[in-house]
Amino acid sequence: MATNPTVNLGDMDELKRVFTRFDTNGDGKISVTELDSILRSLGSTVPADELQRVMEDLDTDRDGFINLTEFAAFCRSGSADCDASELREAFDLYDKDKNGLISATELCQVLNTLGMKCSVDECHTMIKSVDSDGDGNVNYEEFKKMMSNNRPSGN
Repeated sequence: MATNPTVNLGDMDELKRVFTRFDTNGDGKISVTELDSILRSLGSTVPADELQRVMEDLDTDRDGFINLTEFAAFCRSGSADCDASELREAFDLYDKDKNGLISATELCQVLNTLGMKCSVDECHTMIKSVDSDGDGNVNYEEFKKMMSNNRPSGN
C-alpha cells in the first residue's frame, strides 16, 4: 500500500487528521489547554499570554475554541498572514537540536507526533522537494519558501 509522504494542508482529509491530533478529547474543538498540550509534546513551551494571543488570532467566532473551519482557514492562509516571529516559532518546533536546520529525522519526529505516520526515507523525499541548496536539510529560507508555496492554487 503506497502512502503519499507529502502533507497537503489544502486537503481537507489531511486537515481533519491534524485537527483530530490537537483535539485530544474529541469534542470537535481545540481548547487553549489542548493547544498548549500539543505544543508541549512538540517541545515548545509557549507563555500563557502568547498562547492566549494565538487562540484569539485563530478563534474568529470568539467562542473560546478553535473549530475545524477556523483551523482550516488558518492552515490555508499560508505565511502571507503569518508574521515572521510566528514562522520562526514554527521552524523552531521542527528544529529539535537548534542547529538552524530541519533534518529528515527531526521532520519525521514532529510529523509522527502529529499523527502523520511516515518513515525517515519519506521525510528525506519531502525535504528533497524544498532543499534548494542540496544539503539534505531544510534551512529557514527554504522553510519560508515551502510555507508560502503550501497554499492551494486558485486563491
